[in-house]
Amino acid sequence: MSAQAQQLRLASREAGLPENSAVSFHSELPQPLQQAMVSFIERCPNWDQYRLVQAALAGFLIQNGVESREITRLYVGNMFCRDSLTHGV
Repeated sequence: MSAQAQQLRLASREAGLPENSAVSFHSELPQPLQQAMVSFIERCPNWDQYRLVQAALAGFLIQNGVESREITRLYVGNMFCRDSLTHGV
C-alpha cells in the first residue's frame, strides 16, 4: 500500500469514518475539463456530475491495476444503470 493510501485510510479512521464511507472533496477543474463535463451531462440527462466522477475514478483505478470487486461493481453500475447503484449491485 502506498504512503498516500495509508495516510487517507488513517485520516478516515481518525475522523471516525467507517471503512466503506463516502468521502466528499472539493477540486478545481481545468476549464476544458469542466466544459466537457457540462456538455456531456447536457447531452446525457441520465448522467450527473457525481455519476460521471464515480465512473471516471473507478475506471481509472481498474485500468491501473486495482483489483476490487466493489470498484468494478461501481464502474459497471455507473456505466450501464444508475438505478443498480441504489439497489446494491
